[in-house]
Amino acid sequence: MKNFKLFNVVALTADLPEENLLQGQVGTIVEVYNEGEAFEVEFVNVKGETYGLLTLYPEQLMLLHYEPVKIAA
Repeated sequence: MKNFKLFNVVALTADLPEENLLQGQVGTIVEVYNEGEAFEVEFVNVKGETYGLLTLYPEQLMLLHYEPVKIAA
């Protein structure tokens, strides 16, 4: 199970044509439902304007990392 948390930055794992969103688009988790069964994800443009706000499931998301992850040798 993926451990997504509030304010994690995530990317879509598949296109959502009905929402005009493509695989790889980046959003932020702004609400966690039922202990991680679903998430409200906000998508914003470079001006900070919201262009998408929708409920998504863990299998639709990939957690993004901005810092190196230590791997045991």
